Amino acid sequence: MKKLYIVTGANGHLGGTIIRMLKRQKAAVRGLILPGEAARNEDDVQYCTGDIRKKENLRALFEQAKGHETIVIHTAGLIDISEQVTEKMYDVNVNGTKNIISLCREYGVKRLVYVSSVHAIPEKDHLSVLKEVDRFSPDWVVGGYAKTKAEATQAVLNAVKDGLDAVIVHPSGILGPYDNSANHLVQMVKDYINGKLPACVRGGYDFVDVRDVAQGCLAAAEKGKAGECYILSNRHYEVKEVLGMAKAVSGGRRLPVLPIWMAKAAAPVMGWVSKARKERPLYTKYSLYTLSSNDRFDHNKATAELGYCPRDLCQTIRDTVAWLFRKQIAEGSRQY
Repeated sequence: MKKLYIVTGANGHLGGTIIRMLKRQKAAVRGLILPGEAARNEDDVQYCTGDIRKKENLRALFEQAKGHETIVIHTAGLIDISEQVTEKMYDVNVNGTKNIISLCREYGVKRLVYVSSVHAIPEKDHLSVLKEVDRFSPDWVVGGYAKTKAEATQAVLNAVKDGLDAVIVHPSGILGPYDNSANHLVQMVKDYINGKLPACVRGGYDFVDVRDVAQGCLAAAEKGKAGECYILSNRHYEVKEVLGMAKAVSGGRRLPVLPIWMAKAAAPVMGWVSKARKERPLYTKYSLYTLSSNDRFDHNKATAELGYCPRDLCQTIRDTVAWLFRKQIAEGSRQY
């Protein structure tokens, strides 16, 4: 039986990278994009338009799936660094995932790979090493995004108990080339190399290359055990380390490093400035909380069972900066 991959969030950073890899494998791919988004001109990928919140307009994505060995990789989600759960965030991240679960059952999908987040895992104390867990609750995590991902992850695990073959992956902070969806971390690197980042914040997080996460998703589809969760992390990097890597590649000025307390005090002003410029703020109360949270994630399970092996972030930053420069040159040439 021919294998078919369905990738939601096909124009997103991770979804688009997964499709790049599947194209190299000559796999049959169907990608979900939002209404109004432009589909890439690719003969070997079929793009379907639909809103993840509306189950009935997702059916075109699953048509003829019963005649294939179908694997669904659900990457679509609303990433938000604000503190509260919004109605749209809940509808996309929780109800949208439930729609995908329902359609996977209805169309006899072989396997669902759900892209959760390390933010869905309870943080515990700063000395604890965070490993995979088998239960999730929005009450155990902090921040709107984390709460919705926790609830959606539990919904997938509940579906497994009812017979759905599903695997869950938990990426940490994704960085890397090929981003056309305004990834916050890629935006930080872009703002720095363009001289638009006013300051660096003391703190850091576990940052991982999007290509390693994409490969981890495909490995989970092939090798993962149904009902299991796999952390796709790398290691802790300070923000100043990340910007130092970018400086080594492209040059750039030395930035003042603000302690977290000072950045939190300045966050409302920085948010106002970003709003006036019609830009998204990088430093919010929740994003600053994240930079001081426990990020001691253990990806040994993914390494042992999936063959997962993340690369050094220096390579990620080199490739990201090179891709950003190529993109800026291409966009500049289209303006003339």
